[in-house]
Order: sequence, then C-alpha cells, then structure tokens
Amino acid sequence: MTRQIQGFIGVAAAQMLLGTLGVCVLESGADPLSVTFYRCVIGGLVLALYGAFRGNLSAVLRLPPRVLGLALASGLLMVGNWVLFFTAMQHIGIAVATIVFHVQPFMVVVIGALVFRERLHAVTFGWIALALIGLALATESTKGQTAIDAPWLLGICCALGGAFLYSVVTIIAKGLTGITGPQLAFVQCLCGIVLLVLVVPVGPLEVSSVQWAWFAVIGVVHTGGVYMLLYNALPKLSTPLAAVLLFLYPATAIIADAIVYGHRLGPAQYAGVGCILIASLGVTLKWGVRRSLSVSASRVRGER
Repeated sequence: MTRQIQGFIGVAAAQMLLGTLGVCVLESGADPLSVTFYRCVIGGLVLALYGAFRGNLSAVLRLPPRVLGLALASGLLMVGNWVLFFTAMQHIGIAVATIVFHVQPFMVVVIGALVFRERLHAVTFGWIALALIGLALATESTKGQTAIDAPWLLGICCALGGAFLYSVVTIIAKGLTGITGPQLAFVQCLCGIVLLVLVVPVGPLEVSSVQWAWFAVIGVVHTGGVYMLLYNALPKLSTPLAAVLLFLYPATAIIADAIVYGHRLGPAQYAGVGCILIASLGVTLKWGVRRSLSVSASRVRGER
C-alpha cells in the first residue's frame, strides 16, 4: 500500500468517524459540560497511553515556556469550542450545527488578515460572500419558516462561537513548533479536565452505565483514535486532496442526522451546503488568487 493510499484511508476514516460524533453526544443524554469533561478524561488517557507507547509523553513536561503557554491557551479555546458545539447540536440538530461550524476556514482567513496583516485578495472576498450566502440558506428551517426563536438563535450563535474559537486554535497551532499533534491534543484534554472538574454537572458516580458506554466511544474513538489517525495520515496527502476529504465530516454528519433522527435538509439548505463547501475549497486551495495576481501584475506593467 502506497503512502498516499494510507493517508487517504486514514483521513477518510477519521472524517467519517467525526461525522458520527453528534449522534453519540445526543444519545448520551448528558449536558455539554459533562460530555466535554468525560471526553477530555477518556480521550486524554488514550492519548497519554499513545504517547507513552511512542516514548514521547515525558517530552510534554520539557516543552519551552512559550510553546507550553500557547498549547495551554489552545486548550482553553478548544474546550470552549467543544462545549459550544455540543450545545449547538442540542438546539439546532447535528446537521445544521456542523454546517454552520464549517464556516471556520473563513474566520481563519479574516483573523489572519487582522492579526498578522496578511493580504486579502479580491477573489477571497468573493469566496467569503458566497459562504455567507450559503450560511443564510443552510440555516433556514426545513418547515418553511425562518425559525428565529430563542433556542434556534442560541444554537446558531453557539455554533458560530465554537467555529471562532476553533479558528483561533488553528492559528495558534500553525505557529507552534517543537510539539507534535497528539501531544498538543493531550495538553488540550488536560486543560479540559482542570477547567471542568469542579463544575461538571454529572459526577462519576452519577453517570449511568449507558452513558459511560457513549462517553467511552467519544473519548476512545472520536478523540484519541481520530487524532491519531489524522496526525499520522494528513502529512501523507497533498493539500488539495486533504481539503476535499475533510468535507466527509459534514457529509457524514448530515447522513447520520437523517438516518438516526429523521432530520432531512430542504433544497435551500442543500444549496447552502454546496455554497459553503465550494467557497471553503476556494479559500483553502486559493482558487483564482494566482490568476488575479498575474492580472494585476500585467496591469502594472501596462501602466509603466
């Protein structure tokens, strides 16, 4: 099996597994804080065992202060992202929450432009506009009404808030060196344990056997397993192929929501999903950027 095929299988499997996360969260019947806490506990244990097996777990304790500080900051943000995302699922359903969350690539672009003064090309604004149109379409109610009631609005805001926090995590991770992906995920889980241990609504003795089973799946499969698959597989793929495969996550989530809960999207919502996916690929793969740059350069030469 070639390196690229291994990467393809690994990323595809990880994204499809993530697409079933929402079902496990809702089926657990627990509140978002409790789900996040036990995800961190069980997922952190899996990642710790993986680090010990690879012989690099102790390296976390020897991280430079700057790297450790940024890793802890990303952990705080990641925990907030999980809580908000799980809250959104409870209010607007798995499919819509996942679709709204996937506007985060555009947030990364905008935040990068504001913080690092990265240049935004004209075509990038076009992709962002298309994504906003898609977001408006995707968040319409399938019952033919705008559904601007309090629970719906809260769910949309939580999904957008989670996407924003994850965008900042992405930017922090890009600037981190000297720490592996699984090590960073382990630190993030530790942050979740410390943050939530005193406020978690459902204590260990109150968790039912059925809930422990769902928490185990979330922690072992959707946290430890997915992180290990992704970090091992992504380096084996080209950027365009990886960008396309990442959309197996929302696609699987939409299918899982329809099969398990009967939540089927309407035509307008599917159109919105298409707009967001196309725009996200356009931003990620920088469609039109090189062409616009060459056109600008030719104009400059012509003016001279």
